[in-house]
Amino acid sequence: MSRIGIDLGGTKTEALALDASGREVFRRRLPSPRGDYAATLKTIASLVAEAGEGTVGVGIPGAMSHATGLVKNANSTWLIGKPLKEDLERVLGREVRIANDANCFALSEATDGAGAGAEVVFGVILGTGVGGGIVVRGGLIEGANSIAGEWGHNPLPRPRAEDMPLRPCYCGRAGCIETYLSGPALQRDGGDAALDVYCERLARALGGVINILDPDVIVLGGGVSNIARLYDEVPRLWPRHVFSDHISTRLLPPKHGDSSGVRGAAWLWEPEAKANS
Repeated sequence: MSRIGIDLGGTKTEALALDASGREVFRRRLPSPRGDYAATLKTIASLVAEAGEGTVGVGIPGAMSHATGLVKNANSTWLIGKPLKEDLERVLGREVRIANDANCFALSEATDGAGAGAEVVFGVILGTGVGGGIVVRGGLIEGANSIAGEWGHNPLPRPRAEDMPLRPCYCGRAGCIETYLSGPALQRDGGDAALDVYCERLARALGGVINILDPDVIVLGGGVSNIARLYDEVPRLWPRHVFSDHISTRLLPPKHGDSSGVRGAAWLWEPEAKANS
């Protein structure tokens, strides 16, 4: 039986199926029906029907609330407040596992990607938004509030003159890491010409992650992860922000690229990768 993964994005919804060995046996993308929850359910159902029999895992740009069972914190706002898990299980006629898309990315790269074999992996999304996921000993950490790894909505550490005034964020706060390190933020700041400042900000932000989580590997994903310079420059800069005399944490590009999210959704059904909350 296959493991079917669904990556529900703001612009596209992708399905992938893996066989027992982790080999890809099916892949299909469809446009995401923006603003239409009922059509979203139909799109996922049609992709699963094409993929065939198997377990179903879904990555979403948000999280399922432990308190209500409804979607929260979703960039795709038409999902917010909806019983997505319940509705999908009704439509598909089978159990569904749902996780944040950054968590799925982290799980994919920790399972058979750049972080394979590492004890603690922090997966980072640097794309339209900034997110993260944590995998410890092969298990996805969701947290008591389903927000583990959500570093993008922490304040940018140690703001400098060039960071002021603090940038407003859609979450209602100001100075969030996402407002400085997302792909759109880099473009607004000047793209390649702003890379020096970007690398310094990323080093500050990841330095805070290392101080708290102390991961073996940090894997970058999202469109900004394609900038090769980050992998040399940021580790060179982060020692001034890390409380240690030596830093063994490795900063790596993703092995599976933009396929990691959908692969991680499929891996939600791997027994050793069950979420710990």
